[in-house]
Amino acid sequence: MVEPETRPRGGIDLGGTKIQAIVADADHKVLGEARQPTPTTGGPQDVINALADVMRQACVGAGLNADELGGVGLGSPGDIDARQGTIAQAGNLPNWTGAVPVAEMLGAALGTSVAIGNDVSVATRAEFELGAGKPYGSLLGVFWGTGVGGGLILDGKEWEGRAAAGEIGHMVVKRGGALCPCGRHGCMEAYAGRKAMEVEARRRHDEGEHTDLFKIMKERGRDRLTSGVWERALKHGDQLAEHLFERAYLALGAGVASAINLLDVEAVVLGGGLGVRFGDAAAARLAEAMRPHLFNDDRPPAVAVAALGDYGGALGAAMLVGP
Repeated sequence: MVEPETRPRGGIDLGGTKIQAIVADADHKVLGEARQPTPTTGGPQDVINALADVMRQACVGAGLNADELGGVGLGSPGDIDARQGTIAQAGNLPNWTGAVPVAEMLGAALGTSVAIGNDVSVATRAEFELGAGKPYGSLLGVFWGTGVGGGLILDGKEWEGRAAAGEIGHMVVKRGGALCPCGRHGCMEAYAGRKAMEVEARRRHDEGEHTDLFKIMKERGRDRLTSGVWERALKHGDQLAEHLFERAYLALGAGVASAINLLDVEAVVLGGGLGVRFGDAAAARLAEAMRPHLFNDDRPPAVAVAALGDYGGALGAAMLVGP
């Protein structure tokens, strides 16, 4: 019989746009993977059904059943209570109210134990141990996608605070500013999160401002402005897309620099759907946007692109249930 510690582990990265699942061995080698869009309608049960389905698909690729896994780790947005196995306040997921016992519900569906953690925290840990963060003893992970999330490694250790550290997307960059999906005003995410950027693009388009964003979205068979849609619009010189991206970079620069002024970490690792899609160009623009706000501007932190790509969050999640 294979001991649980040496069995392959499952890892699921639950994002606002997509769900990525992997099966990994003890050396973090990916044995099988699958992904599908995150549900935009329904409620928590629909999301949990999708999580179970995509995990089973990844298991098929690895040649095993879900109940043969040594466990499954889930990285999720929202207010995570790892001990209770619940997720609350997941504003980018459909109709998610109250604390949902996700670990229990998903574990029952898959026939194995489930551990949960914050999506960006687990992705930051994976980059620190396996990816772009390996050269550094301290770093800030900035994951730019549907929202903007953060993770912290301080003195070689993950810092969770009282379970909610790293919410860099909700650093206020403008008092009384734009409405954020969290319901507050002026957050970095209100300017830089893909979801908030889409809301602003729709508002301006409805008011008559020209853009090809929604034309490209329909041509690509999408129901939202994905990172690929933004990339194509920018390549075509779409002025509204260019304006909203510049607006996002300015907000990211102010918010991330403020965090650096407080923590003075060695490096920033930029990940997430938008961060990885725009890669080195995004890292360079972020570093430039940070510079005017850095107190110690003669020694800025390194800014690196997440090296684990789409697998980073899922690999970090799998690490919740294994070495």
